[in-house]
Parts: sequence; C-alpha cells; structure tokens
Amino acid sequence: MTREIRRLGVLTSGGDAPGMNAAIRAVVRACVHHGIKPYGIREGYKGLIDGQIEPMNARSVANIVNQGGTLLKSARSQAFRTPEGRQTAFENFRSADLDALVVIGGDGSFTGATLFEKEFGIPVVGVPGTIDNDIFGTDYTIGYDTALNTVVEAVDKIRDTATSHNRLFFIEVMGRDAGFIALNSGIGCGAEEILIPEADRGIDHLIKSLERSDRAGKTSSIVLVAEGGKGGGAFELAKTLEARLPDYEARVTVLGHIQRGGRPSCFDRVLASRLGVAAVKTLLEGSSSVMVGVRNNAVALTPFAEAISKHNAIDKALLEVADIVSI
Repeated sequence: MTREIRRLGVLTSGGDAPGMNAAIRAVVRACVHHGIKPYGIREGYKGLIDGQIEPMNARSVANIVNQGGTLLKSARSQAFRTPEGRQTAFENFRSADLDALVVIGGDGSFTGATLFEKEFGIPVVGVPGTIDNDIFGTDYTIGYDTALNTVVEAVDKIRDTATSHNRLFFIEVMGRDAGFIALNSGIGCGAEEILIPEADRGIDHLIKSLERSDRAGKTSSIVLVAEGGKGGGAFELAKTLEARLPDYEARVTVLGHIQRGGRPSCFDRVLASRLGVAAVKTLLEGSSSVMVGVRNNAVALTPFAEAISKHNAIDKALLEVADIVSI
C-alpha cells in the first residue's frame, strides 16, 4: 500500500532535545527528495491552532544539523487538549492543504497526534525526540546521547572539586520518572552510588555504600540522583544523610536544563537523520499512527498506543555493573 502526499507538515512538540533540528532537516529534505512540499509548523500544536504554518525548502534547513534546540520552536498547548482546539488546528491544517503530519517529540506529543488522527483521519507519524530515553519502541531517543555527554562533562568537573575538598556531592539529573540518564552517566563518570526510580534501594543502602567507600580509602564521593526518585530529590537526600551521618558534609548540584541544550552529538545527528527520513518514507508507504524508532540498529515502527502506554525497562545488568565498578 502506498499513499500520495503532496504537502507535508512537520512540528516539534514538548521539551526540546539536541538533535531536533537534525530531524527537521531530514524530514524537509526527504520531502524535497520525494517531490513533496514541506511545511514547518512553529511552536508545536499551538502553532497549528494559531495558523503558524510556513513553506520550507532544502535551503530553509541549511546549517542546522549541528545546532541545539529547535528551529521551529516548541510549546505545550492546553488548547490542543480540547476538542475545540483540535478542531481549529484541523481547519488550519486543511486551509494549508496539507496531507500528512510528522510530529517530533515525546509521549505527550504522540498522545496529541493519536487524537488528531483518530478524530480527523490525518496520517501522522512520530519521531521520538526527548533526552529522557523513556519512550517504548526505540532503543534510543533523539537527544539522549547528547544529554549523557553533557552530564558526564559536568560531573567530571564537579569531581575535581569533590576530590580537592574531600566532599560528598549529590548531583541531580533529569529524566522524569526514568533513570536512564542517571544510570548510564553515573557509570560513565564513576559515581560511587546511583539512585534511580526503577531500583529504589533506600537510604540505608546509600549509607552502607558510602561506609564501604570510606573503608576502601575514598575521601570524596559522587552520588547521581534521578529527579524522579522516591527519596525526594538531591536536596532532601542530602539533608537526610547529614542527619544520619553528621560527619559528612554534603553538597548538592542540580544540573537542570543544561542537559537539554548544546550542540548534538554525532550519534544524535545520525539518529535524527535516519528517523526523519524514515518518517517520510513510512507515510509514503501507507503507514500512520506509528512512531519510527531504532531497535537493534534497524528502523522499526511502533504503534502510538504502545509507545505511549508502555515503558522501556532499565537494564538490570547495568545496575550490577555500577555496583561492581564503584568499589
């Protein structure tokens, strides 16, 4: 089955992620390659409601493959959550004479895409763009690798201070309710302990780990904390620890939105390019209401319903690796 597409819209939605620009570039140039007229929709679904739909061409996306953020801007739209808002978006979509839509974003963006296709029959394909790497159906999301490298670089610098002053640092990283960033960056930067929502081992485990490090002769420690952990975040954990172990002088650093910014890594640029091209190809081949991702280094399609409702599991073997290499 194939589908004729003359004009295609592309938008970025939700939180920005390094590599989104590379994905936009790939979608636009894949359209040009296939004789489709690409249109950029600014500010996500909000722009669809406001009619911010602009024609693009191959030169519109020149020199953005190496840029962080998103050329098309991004926004969360409460109006799009309502039937009235989606109706206005549909009317603007039709006024622009568009035939299909590519949505670059996370599970919230795909939820909106699902409703849009179901209510109005518009073919939509999603491209996973989020630093959290928490979307089911793909081994990696666009922006995740860059975020990891950003965290490792920051923690390496904090390690210098921790070592110089014999201090304990709690470093909180992003990831919502998923611990992928904390676990992998923690191993990469040699953290003494890694606290993630998927393996909540409690304050007693942390204390035993720090005591073990002390007996091993370590004079400073780094603890990576995922923001969605049950311990209340890095500040709360530091307060609890100091109450239990008064001899420890803990410092807290919350890396925050620095993890979303910066130039995308080569891995994210290539991933975004592959998935952007695959999204256009998927629509032309007649599929929709799916996300394009990579599994075992091959492009794979996952229905939106699964991408939204399911979650990737943490590799338990990595938790064992973290414990072993931190002694």
